[in-house]
Amino acid sequence: MTDAAVTPITVTEVRVLEGPNLYFTRPAMKVVLEVPGILELRRPQARRLAARLGLRQADPGGAHTLERQAMALRLARRLVRRLGAGAGIRGLSTKTRAGNRPQEIIVAFPWSRRGRGVAMAEALGPVLSALLTGDDDEARQAMDEATRQIATAPAGARPTTITPKIPVASITGTNGKTTTTRLVAHIAMTAGLRTGWSSTSGVYAQGEEIEEGDYSGPAGASAVLHQPGVEIGILETARGGMLLKGIGVTHNDVSVVTNVTADHLGMQGVDTVDQLAEVKAIVTKVTRPDGWAVLNGDDPRVWAMRAGTEARPWAFSTDPSSPALREAVDDGGRGITGLDDAIAVLERNGEVDRLLPLTDVPMTMAGLSRHNTANALAAAATALGLGLPREAVVEGLRTFAPDGEHNPGRLNTYTVRVPSGGAATVILDMAHNEDGLQALIEVARGLTRPGARFHLGVGTGGDRTDEILESMGAMAGSSADVVHVVHKERYLRNRTREDLEAHLRIGLSRVGVAEVDSYPSELEGLQGTLGQAGNGDVVAVMVHADWPELNAWLLEQGARPDTASSIRAKVKRARGEHEETLRALRADTAATIAERVATIEGLLAESPSDGRLLFELAAYRNRGDEESAAIELFRQAREAGLDEPWRTRSLISEASAVRRQGQPAEALAMLESVDVRRQDSGAYVAFRALAQIDAGHAQEAVASLIDALLRRAATPDDDYYRDGLHRRVEIMREQDAAASRDASVSAS
Repeated sequence: MTDAAVTPITVTEVRVLEGPNLYFTRPAMKVVLEVPGILELRRPQARRLAARLGLRQADPGGAHTLERQAMALRLARRLVRRLGAGAGIRGLSTKTRAGNRPQEIIVAFPWSRRGRGVAMAEALGPVLSALLTGDDDEARQAMDEATRQIATAPAGARPTTITPKIPVASITGTNGKTTTTRLVAHIAMTAGLRTGWSSTSGVYAQGEEIEEGDYSGPAGASAVLHQPGVEIGILETARGGMLLKGIGVTHNDVSVVTNVTADHLGMQGVDTVDQLAEVKAIVTKVTRPDGWAVLNGDDPRVWAMRAGTEARPWAFSTDPSSPALREAVDDGGRGITGLDDAIAVLERNGEVDRLLPLTDVPMTMAGLSRHNTANALAAAATALGLGLPREAVVEGLRTFAPDGEHNPGRLNTYTVRVPSGGAATVILDMAHNEDGLQALIEVARGLTRPGARFHLGVGTGGDRTDEILESMGAMAGSSADVVHVVHKERYLRNRTREDLEAHLRIGLSRVGVAEVDSYPSELEGLQGTLGQAGNGDVVAVMVHADWPELNAWLLEQGARPDTASSIRAKVKRARGEHEETLRALRADTAATIAERVATIEGLLAESPSDGRLLFELAAYRNRGDEESAAIELFRQAREAGLDEPWRTRSLISEASAVRRQGQPAEALAMLESVDVRRQDSGAYVAFRALAQIDAGHAQEAVASLIDALLRRAATPDDDYYRDGLHRRVEIMREQDAAASRDASVSAS
């Protein structure tokens, strides 16, 4: 019987996976089939189709059911094996899975010669169609013809997947993989090895860029391992490459999975976080049995990957009481965590190796950045798992900074002077999803001191769902004091700028933020945001490919990249840690000036760019008659970003010291630069009068003092004499001005 009305089967994609992939740990063919004809068959027709492939006991289920789709998957597996056997390929493994739609199924099978693999993949659709719509003779003829074509097809090339001859680490995850890759490479170079690594930013050998661009796939692995003289390879491995081509190496010595969260869902057949985790797990399945799978013990999906790898488990966790740490050690592996504020390796015999204090690891941002702390733990475990010396691991962690040299685009912080006076902190970070934005917010908030504002430039690629964009808008609006939309024109990805911004604004409106500024580019966003920032404010901008342009512009404006010590100082200032110490120091009347200076110098040794500490040191130097040293320290304090009222106090104190050095005119000029809203303090008026007297303007000094006194007068008698005194003040100022003119004429 012929079922001519049945819809034929079609092959919609044949993908050649060169390396380990989602289906096999060796090269495979992935075939996507549209099978509506199988789904719509009546039960008798479906049973006859199954019988043609030897599935006589198979229950086909009803039409258009999941059970019928399962039957289609069994049919596809059986057909691949039959075709392989007919073409002389015995014991061919086959895997199938449902596609994104009910009528779509996926078939995968390994290949050793490209030509024959492609021939078999392309034959599946026509043969299934013949089995579906033809009679038994036609079906047999179709099978015979397909096996003949497969057997006689040109063998074609062999897989190009590289078998590494040097130690290799493969690093994947949703967030943190680039930072972890760079840090492990830095440690390897610290150990004296010629190191190659690939990432989303390019291919590098010993710190020199070989190729620019996204090389987080097989091409990056190939480029690294073909570099002359490379002794160790560190490979960032993104999901796109694994899905489209497979991994670029046959095995690795250490695999790393940093985390798995919702990102780029709805692309390349990955619609759920569980499916994404399945893709990320590929790197662990090709890790040598004597190697290490370094897994995030705080992420249940990642920690579950230990069941699918033959490698030894190495759990990393920011929680020292995490069950994953105990499970790893009990299974013959290791753990690494922050223990008593130090990075510590946990061994099976109960030994604990404390590598170094967390405060000595710059990338943790003085403990603010939890995700970078996790990255540091993962990198340390990876480096030790690769066999790098312990001392190199410690030194590498100590010297890898969150700056443009070591980790461009990842929490790079700067101190920048702002038009309103003082300095602000700028953070540039390639946060691109909800977790990345949350991490950026945590760091920015941790650097914002009391009374200052947190400005956030939010923006991401257009390949996020509407829900994610709206969620990011709500996160920004509920966390920042001022929000700006900063677009990335090159990453709209099938959206318009207006559409993307509309969804961000929907999220902002949900948390009560109605009006925000919008900028067409990252640089314009940074410039506009900084123009609104005040002294002590924090400006965080989500950046992407324009990071080099923003970094260069900041440096042109005189911005200083923050060091580990300056970040630590900002964190302490934001927490107010120094204020209590300084208050206690001032209250200790028994302490000498020298003792107070020594105390503050001790604090400055840890935080050398803390403007508040520099001001206190300057004040005590000034009281100790060390005017020159005090003047320089007052200036350094303001350059470091001194808040009010300390900023005004530093100007008045410096002016006083300058006056005592015999420069009253310079002192007066400094006092005139004080914010007019702060010129009515008694100290300001008194010091200004002293400088005026020293400059030869005694009558102006008296007039200023009388003027200030009258502004503070409150009794009825004071009111009675006020007009007369004001007139006298005007006369004194006129006389002082006339005397100055006469002196100028005489001098000429």
